[in-house]
Amino acid sequence: MLLPASRPSSRWFARPLILGVAGPLMLIAASGFLGVRYWHERQAASHAVEHSRQVLDTLDRLRANIADLETERRGYLLTLDPAYLKPYGISDESVRREGEVLQRLVADDPLQSLRAAHLALTVAAKLREVDDIVKTARTSGVDPALAMIGTMGEVRSQIDQMMDHERFLLAGWETRADALEQSKTWLIASAAAIVAVFAGGALALARLEARRRRRATDENVQLHSDLEERDTKIRRLFDANIIGIIVWNLEGCILEANDAFLRMTGYDREDLASGRLNRTDLTPAEWQDRDAVTVAELKMVGTVQPFEKEYFRKDGSRLPVLMGGALLEASENQGVSFVLDLSERKRAEYLTRQMFERSSDRISIVGRDYRYQRVNPAFERRWGMPAETIVGMYVADLLGMESFEQMAKAYLDRCFAGEEVSYADWLTTPLGRRYSAVTYSPLRPESERVEAALVIIRDLTEHMLASEALREAQMELAHVNRVTAMGQLTASIAHEVNQPIAATVINAEAALRWLGAQPPDLKEVREALGLIVEDGTRAGSIIGGIRALIKKAPPRQACLDINEAIREVIALTRGEATKTGVSVQTDLADGLPLIYGDRVQLQQVILNLIINAIEAVSGVAETPRLLLISSGQAERGGVFVAVRDWGPGLDPASVDRLFNAFYTTKSGGMGMGLAICRSIIEAHKGQLCASANEPRGAVFQFTLPLQRNETLPAEHAGPMPAA
Repeated sequence: MLLPASRPSSRWFARPLILGVAGPLMLIAASGFLGVRYWHERQAASHAVEHSRQVLDTLDRLRANIADLETERRGYLLTLDPAYLKPYGISDESVRREGEVLQRLVADDPLQSLRAAHLALTVAAKLREVDDIVKTARTSGVDPALAMIGTMGEVRSQIDQMMDHERFLLAGWETRADALEQSKTWLIASAAAIVAVFAGGALALARLEARRRRRATDENVQLHSDLEERDTKIRRLFDANIIGIIVWNLEGCILEANDAFLRMTGYDREDLASGRLNRTDLTPAEWQDRDAVTVAELKMVGTVQPFEKEYFRKDGSRLPVLMGGALLEASENQGVSFVLDLSERKRAEYLTRQMFERSSDRISIVGRDYRYQRVNPAFERRWGMPAETIVGMYVADLLGMESFEQMAKAYLDRCFAGEEVSYADWLTTPLGRRYSAVTYSPLRPESERVEAALVIIRDLTEHMLASEALREAQMELAHVNRVTAMGQLTASIAHEVNQPIAATVINAEAALRWLGAQPPDLKEVREALGLIVEDGTRAGSIIGGIRALIKKAPPRQACLDINEAIREVIALTRGEATKTGVSVQTDLADGLPLIYGDRVQLQQVILNLIINAIEAVSGVAETPRLLLISSGQAERGGVFVAVRDWGPGLDPASVDRLFNAFYTTKSGGMGMGLAICRSIIEAHKGQLCASANEPRGAVFQFTLPLQRNETLPAEHAGPMPAA
């Protein structure tokens, strides 16, 4: 598939007549330019040489004047003869005058100008110094002649430095002048060369014509080779099948197509060769007008920008495509187009649109101006107004200014800053109070800047009401479980209460006897009454603990000491343990921090675990009946409570089901105790697990988080039992 291209001809550059005239003119112009350049450089070199010599002469005179001045002053200092002082003023003025001349000469040289200024300052300073020496010569105790030696050494050093620099410049310019003299010979030789060029021009013209013809032939061959190479590249792109490519004419016939296009439309090479592929037949009726516009645009400008349309596939289905094209350079009727399959994109758009339109969640798009840009039908139904009314409305007009300022605006601003925001809470709107889960997602349609926020609101009110009902049922079940557990401990509780009551009766009788004595022993009576108070308080504490466990009350989250809660439960179960011959031991870590939770619920868990352990150990006869309750720091923070027994242990096959509701290994059990315990611990953000004890028995252990923003001190940390 060749796409010919025109390229401007350059043959007129090789015309012999033009070369014959242009060549000599260029040589003459070059010679004239070189001659003028030589003259200017020669003048500059001569001026620079003369200037450097003037500077050197001035420096010589300045050195001589300074030497005369120094000689005159030294003569005076050696002889103190006033005759030497008369010419001093003349020498002084000469030095200053030569210094000024020097500064004017080197004004164009920054370095020398700086040195000349510094020299003038140095000379002035030295002259003042010499004057001071002369004035004090008669009164000074130091040999004035010796003091004068070396006074002008620094001035002579600066003059020598300037003379060295100027001699260096003079040498450079003299070298440059010599080089220019030599270039004059080269210019003469150039003129002779020009004459020789004119002489050989005629012969060169004939040879140039022959070369021109040969070059034209080579250019034609190269042009043909370039066209073939470009055609090869286009053919490679055509056959790569990255996108669909077709060659057509303006009448609508598809002359050639690659495999990618044929796969899109479902046709094959035979259909293409038979001429059955025609743009008009492939285009649905509603797209015919767009095709007419495309043809008119091609005729006018030769290209058409990418646009979307549809084609019919061979099976009659529709193919959405993106296409663009251009007329071939060497043809006014044929062109080439690319065709990109948009099926996947259209399918994704359809799915997105279906999700947006049919979702039961309320979905809206809010712009950076806090106005609704688009809402879905669920949003319309919730607010009872059509999308046409909501779109363009300010968010505050719908939610109310108070709700907008206190909550919605802050979340929208975070979203516009690029943050994905989610929350769930009870929200009060003009339509009532509902529990909603809200997500704000930033939208960046064309750049990194967030242009809008996608807001999805899911109404979870019914779910939350059902969850609250479930929690109430769980609380009711937990209460029943506590009452049942306390029923199992009736005898033990009665024994625990009877002990302080019996002690109270005994102490009361003793007090009466001491009162009946003659005389009454009031000291003994006072002690008996104190014991009665202690026993009454003890009985009241036991009954208060029982009432707290049995009482049906809503959960109360508070800070509590887990060791204190454990000791209270142990006191309630002491009678049951004694009756069954079980030894209850404790290993409670000192100084554990407070935890945050419901005291009654946590004591219910501890009570269930202790009762289960007592029942497990009481059925074992051949080993000591032992029960260990421990507490300490958990490995990942928080505190743990472990109830370890040396009973028959756990069946490995049933460990995974121990905490399932209605699963029990007891003949008369309901299977709810451990399930309720786990739900209570998980509600406290903790974990409850069971494992085997070594060498026998079982360990039930739960962990609880600390009170907010509290950590365990290092001295309270202890190892956690293996579980």
